[in-house]
Amino acid sequence: MKEKKTLFHKLKEYNKTMLPMHMPGHKRNLALSGTDGYLTALGADCDITEIAGFDNLAEPEGVFLSLKQRAAKLWKSEEAYPLVNGSTCGILAGIYAAVPYGGEVIVARNCHKSVYNGLQLVNANVTYLLPEQEPVTGSYGRITKEAVEIALQKVPNAKLVIVTSPTYEGVLSDIAGICEIAHGMGVPVLVDSAHGAHLGFGEFPKGAAECGADLVVHSLHKTLPCLTQTAMLHRTGRLVSGQALQTAINMFQTSSPSYLLLASIDGCIGLLEKREETLFYEWGEALTEFYQGARLLQNLRILFDEDAADAEQRCAGAQDNKGLVRDPGKLVIVTAGTDLTGPELMELLRTEYRIELEMAAERYGLAMTGPGDTKESLTCLLKALLAIDEKCHKGPEKELLYPALPTIHLPIGEAMSRKSEELPLEEAVGRIAAEHLWAYPPGIPVVVAGEELTEETTNYLLEKKSLGVELHRKSGNCKGTLLLEVVK
Repeated sequence: MKEKKTLFHKLKEYNKTMLPMHMPGHKRNLALSGTDGYLTALGADCDITEIAGFDNLAEPEGVFLSLKQRAAKLWKSEEAYPLVNGSTCGILAGIYAAVPYGGEVIVARNCHKSVYNGLQLVNANVTYLLPEQEPVTGSYGRITKEAVEIALQKVPNAKLVIVTSPTYEGVLSDIAGICEIAHGMGVPVLVDSAHGAHLGFGEFPKGAAECGADLVVHSLHKTLPCLTQTAMLHRTGRLVSGQALQTAINMFQTSSPSYLLLASIDGCIGLLEKREETLFYEWGEALTEFYQGARLLQNLRILFDEDAADAEQRCAGAQDNKGLVRDPGKLVIVTAGTDLTGPELMELLRTEYRIELEMAAERYGLAMTGPGDTKESLTCLLKALLAIDEKCHKGPEKELLYPALPTIHLPIGEAMSRKSEELPLEEAVGRIAAEHLWAYPPGIPVVVAGEELTEETTNYLLEKKSLGVELHRKSGNCKGTLLLEVVK
């Protein structure tokens, strides 16, 4: 049987046979970039617009309809929507399709800022779920189904439950249990699984769509062989209308989608269809060797390494001794208890070993892995950590806890539309925030518009900033000030 041509190959063939009297302006003329060669390097010969034979992403009938169907089969959803505006596009579309203006929403506090932007769009009334917290690193953990059940009893008119799983640090919540409870009350569940596109493949734990979530957002580029900005939105069940979802996607997604990104999605799906077993076996083997070698660390430590029974169980997403299920592909390198901070570890790896981590927080650094990693690349990281480990020393260790949830005075949308003034954080105590303030990465707001700033929250933010953690607000990097509602 003749193998079906990929979108990439179709684009290559088209470039050889047709004269482009349409967008884009470079006309696939690679010579335009001269000796610099940027058009060649970036694949401009495959860069087209929506023309005959190449379907319409907003109204798929051909190649993109096939792409949707193949993706749904792979991730075990009922319907899949390719995205070229990142997971942010899927988050905004999912919230907009499921929540009426002013509706009640139950939201995990550790959601990404894009969730809060979506809540602003529909002027949602929010009830927060506070995740468990890992006391050593201070990172957020899972949302329990019991917490969701309690929240739904308090907010019976909720239109949506939003949970992040896995977290940036790889902690998974019991999505199947959460969905069972929410569906029992007729409430759909949206899972921001931007970091979980690889789940359900190989020996990794099940993905959110397979666990019954109504809406699931994946960033394909985060953990799979796909170009940056590619993502997928999945729908399952009947609690969210497919028509409403497609309409919302068409609102938030560009009307001029990049065929380079779409060819990347098509190629990634084809790779998973053909080589899933080999790709994930090799990734798991590389992780197993890394975890085994990390047992030699004396001062630094890998968070999951001390909890799981053995390396093989760990790489299959085994529970730790607290009952947490973690994604073994996320390497949380704990600096707590040493004389290094997370940002200092990140800087050492960058400047002395030419290794760039994904992110660093006050007490840990995070290394993300994927199918593109090999035993050699992870051995390189391990050797660098062992060398740093020999030079660092034990230091004081204390629990790091997030401040308590502040009082909500206004819905996000209303708070951000009111008259505001910019003041130093030191003068913000008792005032109502008119914008969000977050550390990025991971992009989780510490302060949300409409909330009252407490002394505890303000001191927490100032301490974070003093330790080198970057804080951001809507206008960019936080220089120690915040927009606050003007007192009448």
